[in-house]
Amino acid sequence: MYIICADMEGIFTPEIWINVSEITGIDELRLTTRDISDYDVLMKKRLAILDEHGLKLQDIQAVISKMQPLDGAREFLDWLRSQLQVIIVSDTYVEFAGPLLEKLGRPTLFCNTLSVADDGSISGYNLRQKDGKRKVATALQNLNYKVIAIGDSYNDITMLTTAEKGILFRPPDNVKVEFPQFPITTNYQEMKREIQKIINH
Repeated sequence: MYIICADMEGIFTPEIWINVSEITGIDELRLTTRDISDYDVLMKKRLAILDEHGLKLQDIQAVISKMQPLDGAREFLDWLRSQLQVIIVSDTYVEFAGPLLEKLGRPTLFCNTLSVADDGSISGYNLRQKDGKRKVATALQNLNYKVIAIGDSYNDITMLTTAEKGILFRPPDNVKVEFPQFPITTNYQEMKREIQKIINH
């Protein structure tokens, strides 16, 4: 029996940090795991930038509340859930994801949490577990599921490699070149075809 593990940002929603960057005008916040593969390095850099500019959790939540899922994402996710069980496995945070999950029809999300001070400043982040995406895939395999993993970036690769089938969705060129073993899809119709190929095989 197959189950889907899919990343959230870049698959169903825009990149949260890029949107924060655009609205605040802070270019350095545009960096994502597409640019810096070490997540700890990336997050420490982000938190230092927030601190430097005096940005608090509520400032970021205000940006997120205005964001919409990618065009066609809700319909694609509804289709996916009509075929198989789906778990969104993301490096985002519970404190960020709520408004977007609501617009996606409340899918199951495994993600991380933030440490927030009384004044609303973000003092740190807490991974649910290290290399959590890979471990979700492994745990589901231990429950006798076969995993189809969908991702777009460096931080998805261990999950895609562990899964029985991994699919890249609109990956940047550097990821395409480094991981040619994964099929590449550029829109939801192509993704549907890849998934139907797997489940009808």
